[in-house]
Amino acid sequence: MSEHRRKPPQPQGGGRAAARRGQSGSSSGRRAAPRGATGSPADSYGSSSYGSGSSGPGGEERSYGSRAEARRAAQRGSRRRGADNAGPGGRRGAPGGPTGPGRGRGRASTAPGRKRLIDYPRAGKYGWRRWVPSWKLVSGLFIGFVGSLMAVAGIAYAMVSVPDEAAVAKAQNNVFYWSDGSVMVATGGEVNRQNMSYASIPREMRYAVISQENKTFETDSGIDPNGIARAVLNMARGGQTQGGSTITQQYVKNAMLNDQAQTLTRKVKEIFVAIKVGSQVPKDKIMEGYLNTTYFGRGAYGLQAASRAYFNKDATKLDPGECAFLAAMVKGATYYDPAGATSLDPSATPEANSRRALAQMQDTLDKMVKYGHLSPAERAKYTTLPKIQNPRANGQLGGQIGYLVDLAKAYLVNNPATHITADDLQKGGYQIYTTFDKKKVNALEAAVKNVQKANIKPKQRPKTDTYVQFGGASVDPTSGAIKAIYGGEDATKHFTDNADSTGAQVGSTFKPFVLAAAMKWGVRNPDGPESQAQDERTIASPKSLYSGKNKLKIKEYNGKVWTDKDGNEWLQTNDGGESVGNAPDYKIDLREAMQYSVNSAYVQLGMDVGLDKVQQSAMDAGILKGSLASANYPSFSIGTSDPSALRMASAYGTFAASGQQRDPYSVVKVSDKDGVIFTHQDKSTEAFTPQVADNVTDVLKTVVDKGTGTKAQLPGRDVAGKTGTTDGNKSAWFVGYTPQLSTAISMFRLDDNAKNKNRTFLEMYGTGGQEKIHGASFPAEIWHDYMAEALANAPVVNFPTPQPIGKVLNADPSPTPTPSASQSQTTSPSPSPSASEPSTSPSPSASQTCNGWSWKCGTTGGTNTGGTDGGTSPTPTVTDTSGTGGNTRGNGNGGIFGGPTG
Repeated sequence: MSEHRRKPPQPQGGGRAAARRGQSGSSSGRRAAPRGATGSPADSYGSSSYGSGSSGPGGEERSYGSRAEARRAAQRGSRRRGADNAGPGGRRGAPGGPTGPGRGRGRASTAPGRKRLIDYPRAGKYGWRRWVPSWKLVSGLFIGFVGSLMAVAGIAYAMVSVPDEAAVAKAQNNVFYWSDGSVMVATGGEVNRQNMSYASIPREMRYAVISQENKTFETDSGIDPNGIARAVLNMARGGQTQGGSTITQQYVKNAMLNDQAQTLTRKVKEIFVAIKVGSQVPKDKIMEGYLNTTYFGRGAYGLQAASRAYFNKDATKLDPGECAFLAAMVKGATYYDPAGATSLDPSATPEANSRRALAQMQDTLDKMVKYGHLSPAERAKYTTLPKIQNPRANGQLGGQIGYLVDLAKAYLVNNPATHITADDLQKGGYQIYTTFDKKKVNALEAAVKNVQKANIKPKQRPKTDTYVQFGGASVDPTSGAIKAIYGGEDATKHFTDNADSTGAQVGSTFKPFVLAAAMKWGVRNPDGPESQAQDERTIASPKSLYSGKNKLKIKEYNGKVWTDKDGNEWLQTNDGGESVGNAPDYKIDLREAMQYSVNSAYVQLGMDVGLDKVQQSAMDAGILKGSLASANYPSFSIGTSDPSALRMASAYGTFAASGQQRDPYSVVKVSDKDGVIFTHQDKSTEAFTPQVADNVTDVLKTVVDKGTGTKAQLPGRDVAGKTGTTDGNKSAWFVGYTPQLSTAISMFRLDDNAKNKNRTFLEMYGTGGQEKIHGASFPAEIWHDYMAEALANAPVVNFPTPQPIGKVLNADPSPTPTPSASQSQTTSPSPSPSASEPSTSPSPSASQTCNGWSWKCGTTGGTNTGGTDGGTSPTPTVTDTSGTGGNTRGNGNGGIFGGPTG
């Protein structure tokens, strides 16, 4: 830089301004003084620190070689702060101060004598140190925080009171109403709780819950900090709150039934109450209160009520095994009661619950031994579950009432819209208005009992008539409301609701879903890929022709013979081993194949449509996926699945409602002390177009008018329905409907003794004095008797006239085939029904005089044999190319591939 741009040297002296001007550029970015220069402000004040242009020790002048060096020296000098912080006159930063010529460094310091209550940011500190609080500050804040918490805790502790379980821990009634508003039943806590004194509680019961729930109960303070931390953390994460870990906390929770909201506020309140209880209430009183308020399941609050509910004995007489069992019920009776609770959770079966209860009971006994509360010798006596009485000893729940109550409860608990939990229902206090029609419930029960009393004789025919059961359900197609069910002979004796869950295969009553799939999606183009779009398919007309040949070799949609993974072909048989239609191809249209329940035609139709579409059709109608069998085998189309009667009635109701599907429901509204808290909202979806649904109905109407279901005719009314019989004659069904009511009836033999771990459906050959049970026999008779009574005063409503649909498939030869006139015309001859066996529609033998389509020779009265009921009975025989015989691999209920049916 040229010399003329340098500032001329400033004169010495001149006070503060001169001092500022005398500062070198070391700290402000100015140039350092020239080498050898003297007379800096620092010199004139005799500073002992080293700055830019200052003198070193002994007064020797110190020079710097560069501006950077001068800046560093100035910075070093600025860090020296001591007692001589201020310059002359006490002014901070004046010339001669310890900061040297640097400007502005001293301004962060606090003036002498000036102090702050909270020294933050810290005075006299620079950089990051300025923001680090001192230990005095941290300690003060901590002490203040803890003190505040203690003050708040003290106030909260003083405000809460020890609960009085006698005043608040009482279950209220749930009142259930019929559809007409009259009271059906009131169930709840009025007889479910009896207090016991501590002295009368068995010692083994006390130590069973101590060993399993809180081993330190007798010495702890009443709360578990770790458990509290887990609960708070879980709530902070948005999860469910966890229960109290100690018996004291659980007792407090039980006693605070008037405030069961799972919130952080309630949890905090519960903790303070537990602390107060732990400090003021003796341990024996806490144990007494805990066992008098704990819910053990089966509507039983307290040990005494639980002892009566499970063992029908006084609690003072409980043995150690029974005590350990009841301790397991505290975990949650839904999953530990051996009677099961499938209405609340399908996984809570009697078998699964029994396994869980036994494991929990054994674990409790082991812990009692481990903690010194039970001797090993005494413990060894209890290795199995104790004998437990049925869960419906309450006479109010007898007959069908118990099933109805369970069904309504299950609907509320499993419906998220109600916001009602199983625990809520156990506490009670609800008015529950159901859809159940008292008249229809009584009519359905009477229809079943009349048929059962007249035909089922277990004492006369013990080998064939024992374990016979019926199930039934009736649904309003226009709303989905469940009007009636038949769950079994008595809810206090038979615990499984046969209307809601049976496991009985539905047989040929599944065929309407195959027909609906053919009309909705159509059959696949044989020249196209396996998965085809809608425009590549052909919608099927009910007039489409399919083979009614017995032992028909089933093919893929593309004409390739279907084989299983082992290469075995599928030969579909018809019930009775009869071929239907004119030889040699036995073509029959889909209406008549449904009318006479011809298996081979509908199995092949299912393959052409695609079993995935058949499955979807059933689900669209309202069948639950979990009840559907594997769709990997051709027999899927003829009812290897096992939906409940309730779901079958609902699914057929979808056809009755011209394709509008509504889930079945059992509760109209619920109210409590604050008013109505839930109201059912009608919701429907279009499962099928009216064109599809009405055509299915029209075909099923033919079944009742002149097919296998003639026993279900209601004079003057339109009725549509389908019969069904399954493999091995292990179940029989009739499902039918009018425009106002859809009803399903099932019949089967099942020994459902909970102790039998290998429960299986039994054959019904000879049951009721009949050679074979069909859907056209007892189930259709029950259906008729019930529906005649249920619709006695209802107006007559006809089904809508169906609009033509689809294309006639396989139209050559003529679409008006006739059944074989003699046994010799079938490709797989089989014995004709015996002369003594009544039949609604057997395939005529050579000796019969019925010709052409004269099937009415056998359409009046009697049971249905031959191909009339269809279903999976008998299952198809599978042959392999080596001729080594059939594959009898089964599914537990007669097998997928069948084989000899006996």
